[in-house]
Amino acid sequence: MTSLSIAEAAEQTGLTAHTLRYYERDGLMLRSVERASSGHRRYTDDDLRWIQMVTRLRATGMPIRDVRRYAALVRDGDGNEAERLDLLLAHREVVEQQLAEVTSHLRAIDHKIALYEHKVAPAP
Repeated sequence: MTSLSIAEAAEQTGLTAHTLRYYERDGLMLRSVERASSGHRRYTDDDLRWIQMVTRLRATGMPIRDVRRYAALVRDGDGNEAERLDLLLAHREVVEQQLAEVTSHLRAIDHKIALYEHKVAPAP
């Protein structure tokens, strides 16, 4: 099992040590991060997998309050899967809408690129 310092966990996750501390302090982690006898945080594989999930939820625009709620539901254990599912389905719908909007913007950019490529292409 992995046991990483906060600096190592930050490097592996691409987050800052400050962000990792914030995740723990703000209730976004599933449990308190283990501590070495020195008092320094030690991150396990489970912690890193959860941090990756939180990072993905945040990267796709899930508000902190919803991530906190999702973490609380997971911490509470079995019996609330329907509520977890509802939360994730609602977020998925938002992400799909954002993706459709970005895809539309990309099509418009591609159209402009094609126009300019045609204009700058050497004449035959």
